[in-house]
Order: sequence, then structure tokens, then C-alpha cells
Amino acid sequence: MNTKTIQSGIKGSPQQVTIQDDFWGRYIRLVQDVVIPYQYEALHDRVPEAEPSYAVSNFEIAAGRKKGEFGGMVFQDSDLAKWLEAVGYSLSIKPDSELERQADELIDLIGEAQQVDGYLNTYFTIKEPEKRWTNLNECHELYCAGHFIEAAIAYYEATGKRKLLDIMCRMVDYIDSVFGPEEGKLKGYDGHQEIELALVKLYRLTGDEKYLKLSSFFIDERGQAPYFLLQEWEKRGRSSFWSGTKTDSLDLKYNQSHAPVREQTVAVGHSVRAVYMYTAMADLAAITGDEELYNACVRLWNNMADKQLYITGGIGSTHIGEAFTFDYDLPNDTVYAETCASIGLIFFAQRMLRLRPDAQYADVMERALYNNVLGSMAQDGKHYFYVNPLEVWPQACSCNPDKHHVKSERQGWFGCSCCPPNVARLLTSLNRFIYTTHGDTLYTHLYIGSEVVTELGDTAVTIHQQSEFPWDGTVTMKVNPAAEAEFGIALRIPSWSKGMEIRVNGAAISIDESVSHGYRIIRRTWKAGDVIEARVPMEVHRIYAHPNLRADAHKVAIQRGPLVYCLEGADNGEPLSSISLSEGGAFTETFDETLLGGAVVVEGSGSRIDQQGWTGGLYGTVKASVESVAVKAVPYYLWGNRGSGEMKVWIPEDKA
Repeated sequence: MNTKTIQSGIKGSPQQVTIQDDFWGRYIRLVQDVVIPYQYEALHDRVPEAEPSYAVSNFEIAAGRKKGEFGGMVFQDSDLAKWLEAVGYSLSIKPDSELERQADELIDLIGEAQQVDGYLNTYFTIKEPEKRWTNLNECHELYCAGHFIEAAIAYYEATGKRKLLDIMCRMVDYIDSVFGPEEGKLKGYDGHQEIELALVKLYRLTGDEKYLKLSSFFIDERGQAPYFLLQEWEKRGRSSFWSGTKTDSLDLKYNQSHAPVREQTVAVGHSVRAVYMYTAMADLAAITGDEELYNACVRLWNNMADKQLYITGGIGSTHIGEAFTFDYDLPNDTVYAETCASIGLIFFAQRMLRLRPDAQYADVMERALYNNVLGSMAQDGKHYFYVNPLEVWPQACSCNPDKHHVKSERQGWFGCSCCPPNVARLLTSLNRFIYTTHGDTLYTHLYIGSEVVTELGDTAVTIHQQSEFPWDGTVTMKVNPAAEAEFGIALRIPSWSKGMEIRVNGAAISIDESVSHGYRIIRRTWKAGDVIEARVPMEVHRIYAHPNLRADAHKVAIQRGPLVYCLEGADNGEPLSSISLSEGGAFTETFDETLLGGAVVVEGSGSRIDQQGWTGGLYGTVKASVESVAVKAVPYYLWGNRGSGEMKVWIPEDKA
């Protein structure tokens, strides 16, 4: 039972939210029972079929417990931090003495690895102690610190134990002595944003203005001339950490350092760095009331959501720099759409909802959660996608160098394994994304079965939400105020919804009245036992892309409720490129209990090119004949769980 306080809204009341949901409960239990123990073993390099992590080994070396060389990426520490954060959230849901013991032992190890002055980073402690803070652009020192700050807060909130929190407060005090606008300090910032949002969390926990000031410094200093990262690059002889050779130029757009953050208008560069930074910007705008910062967040959100977002909630269209490219450039088969980027997008959406309730943020949060993020993890909890494509041809993935980053099957671990523990920490903290409070109104952003205990106005209120999402659109909310009182309850009208119906105590209410920014606000005097019933139709919809999105021209995607669907070779045969959907053809929906734990599958009519009837060579003058076929689509999040095979989301559409 989660009894910890979660702050929702800028000035809203604290909330206690417990998830009680058939669909998401299954995945949270999977994380607790399988994912966290599996990742514990992976971090200790005890999963034979997975690439070694080195994360725990590095700390053992840095702590002096054993001899050896640093292993893995320069930012390898962050994997352990994210695992500890997931543990904290998990323990806040369900106590587990053995898991807590494992975490405490690792925290002891981290404490032993911390240097006398408070510095904590195993790469520089083991390998290059004389080069601290000399390559902020590439070496992730502040990034790793940020993840450990988040882990320390989650663990403290779950257990009340301060050891990791104290370790990180010492580290932040040391960082504060190194960075800042004062004479003699580095006027710099990290190449990979993360510490900025972590410092805001630390400020909210402790109330210490120093942490808020340091976060603001990192945000405000980024992109200012003279550019710190360029000066740093020149100072180290223009050398690259990764290649060890001189480089001809430094792309400041890669880590959003090309302009002051308040002047940025378009999402560019490494997508994870971008959304982590935008999250911190929204946090700071919420606390300080900085309208310029808020307006920058809105501009950047609008560019991302309106012109650079995959239908699955993925962002980042190229593997080169794991980055955004330009508006409407969203290829399906060379896509990147890193899992961490969608998780960062969810963080950004959550912070924008805390600022001001607007359903567009919740719609994207829902899209990314149900599709890109959930689809990144296999149903066994032990295999993961780093890249989340919308079209896969396995032979091309292995033989075409431009597609080597795309995989047709999930992997057990990665050399750069930032995504798996990120999924674990998101799913175990999912209760924090369902509601926010603004004034005396509770806004429901996600339809996930849950109990929320909060204050609306001056009244203590408990609300039980029961949801049948994503298979059925029935939602019931039982309202129990401590005493009769007037307040508001706002229900999101999903962007994919046509004809949502709402009843209060059995009486239908108008959807068109009291709608604000995509929410139907129900304001009345509530009493114990009042019931809201919502019915959100879950019809299958054909989705078409903007005419400027060239990759999807003359194609259609299938969506039912929040779920995007795809074709797999396992159901439709291969090559999938030969299949088209019939325009205007009817769809049938069936719940298939045998499909990977049960799911609604969608079938429609289409055509297939007759491969056997082709009489030409590589090219011919006679068009191939086609035959009518039934086309079967499954939820995108389930693809790739039945062996290697073809997959595609966007399907050609024929007039016939």
C-alpha cells in the first residue's frame, strides 16, 4: 500500500494514490517479481546471455573492495541509480525485506566509493581522477549525479532511510562548490541534462533554496555566449572522449546548447537530453512563475507533438545522435524512438499538466505509455528494445548497415543499458501520473484503476476509480468526501474518443457543458457514495498522417482506444510489403485470450500481391496480380513476442 505523499499541481493538495488495475497491475507486478530481480542479477554480471553491465563491479573497485579496471560506458553508474529508484517506488507499493536488504548493501557500497570531498563517480575515481569536470560535454558526471539524487529521494520516501540521501546531499554540496556564477567557479553545465530536474526534486523534498538555485543556474547558463562547451572543447585540444582523436567541429544543437533555453523554438538534437531538459524547465516555471520559461516549454512541446511525434509516442527519428531531425521527417524503418526518450516525454507531459491542465499533454502521455514504452519490454520482463521501430524487415536489420540499430527481437541487456531500468522506475511510479489537483478540482488524466486520497478545498476526499482500459471504455469513480462539500472532478475527453458519455448517480450529464481544455469538469456538492460512470467508445479508427509526412503517404494506421495496432508476419505471412488494406472496409474486433495474456485483435479486408504469379525478372512490364485476403492486426506493444519476423504499423490503402 502506497502511503507516501505525492505532490500534484503547482499549489494543489498532496495526494496518496494506489493503483488497483487489472491491466497495469499485471505489469507493475511483473516489474516487482521479475524485472527488478532480473536487473539486480544483470547489474552484478550474473546473466550469462546478457552483455555485462559492470555497474556493481565498478563501485566495488572504486570502494577498494577489489582490484580491476573500469568497465562499460562512462555513464555506467546511472544504471544502478535507476534500479535503486525503481526499488524505492516498488517498496512504497509493497514492502520486501529481502529487496530492501539488497538495496541497503548496495547503498553501503556507494557510500564507500564516495570520495572525501563528496565526489561520486566510478569512472573518474578509477580511471582518470585528475580529469574531473574537464569534459562535461561527453562524460556525464552531472547526469549520473542526477540519477542518484532521484534514487536517493525515492528510497528515502519509501523507507525513511537517509543514507543514500545524505550521500547525495554531500555530492550536491560539492557540486555547488564547483559550479555557479560566482568568481572562481565553473560557469558550465552537463552535456546530458538530468541533474536539473533531480535538483528540483531535492529542493521540493528538503526546502533548501540552494538546490533550486543550482538547478536554475544550469538551465539559465545553457546556450549562453561565450559557449562553455566550445571553450571546454578547445581547452582539451578539440579531442573526443569517444574516439580519442581531434574533431573538426562541435554540434551544440546535439545537447540543446546552441541558444539560451528561453529562445529555443524547435526540438533539436539528442531526444532524451531534450525532454529531460524540458521537464526541468517546466518544473522551474511551476515554482518560480517564470512566464518566459513556461512559454518556451509550450513552444517546444507544440513543435514536438505536432510535427515530430510518432503515432506510437516515440520521438527521435535518426540513430545518428539519437536525435530529432526536422519537421515531419518520421521514417518508419530507420526510426530511433528510444525508450528513454518516450519516458522523458511522459515526464515532460506530467510537468506540463502540473502547470496547467490541458488534455493534449495527457493524450501524448497516454500514447507514449501504452505503445512505445510498454512495447519496449517483452512479456517475460527480461528482454528489451532500445529502439522502437514502426516497420521491421529482419534481414534488412542484419544486412543493411543503415538499419543495424533496429532489432526484430528484444535483447537481454545492452552495453548501454539505460532503457531497462528506466522502464522499471516509470512503471513502479505510475501512480504519480494519473491525477493532478488544481484549486479544488481533481483532474483525471489517465483512466487507470486506482484509489486517490486527497483534499479538495478544505475537504478530505477518497475516490475509487475502476477502469476497464484499454480493452473496454467503461470507467467508474466512487466519490467519498469526509463531509458533503462542493468541489470539482474533471474527466479527460480522450482525443481518440467519439461520443463519450458521462452519468452522475445514474443521470446523464452533457459533455458539451463545462468543458475546459479537453476536460469535462463536474462541479457540484458531493456526498459519500456518489458515483460517476463514464463510457468511452473503443471503436477501431483509421488514422492518416499529415500530407507533409512523406513516409506515411497513401498509408493508414489502425488505432483502437489508446492502442496503436500493427501487422506481424506471424499472422499475415510475409512479405508484409505486399499487403494493402481496403479503403472503407469494415473491421471486426475479437478478444483473443490465447494472445500473450489476452488482447483485442482487429481484422479487416485487404489484398495481397500474388508473389507466385509474377512472371518477370527483377523488373517487368506487367503489373503483378492481387488476391483478396483477411488482414489481422495486434496491439503494437505486443509485437516481437512470438519470434523474429516482419512488422509494420503504416499500411498501404487501396480504393477497392
